[in-house]
Amino acid sequence: MNIIPYSNKTLKGLYDISGVEVGQHFYWQIGGSVVIAVRNPQTISTDGQNFFEYVLEFIRDLSKTQIGEEYGPWVPFIGTMFLFIFVSNWSGALLPWKIIDDIFLCWS
Repeated sequence: MNIIPYSNKTLKGLYDISGVEVGQHFYWQIGGSVVIAVRNPQTISTDGQNFFEYVLEFIRDLSKTQIGEEYGPWVPFIGTMFLFIFVSNWSGALLPWKIIDDIFLCWS
């Protein structure tokens, strides 16, 4: 009796999300771009620093309007969740359509 209904091909392709292989190199690129953008904070912002300041201020203001005056401890958590969902949506990694299609093909 086959307990696991997935084929070897499906299990092998778990790291192949949405047709694009996602691995540590992708996360290193994201982290590297953040480090490069904010490595030399200056009084007159550069393009990368200006972008990341805008993102952080947006998350801080969003937290303040939704939570109220006790927003301080929640900003890192909300920021992490917001950026994770945002980057996952844009990279196509939140809904791995290739895995979903493979599973439905195995069952049919």
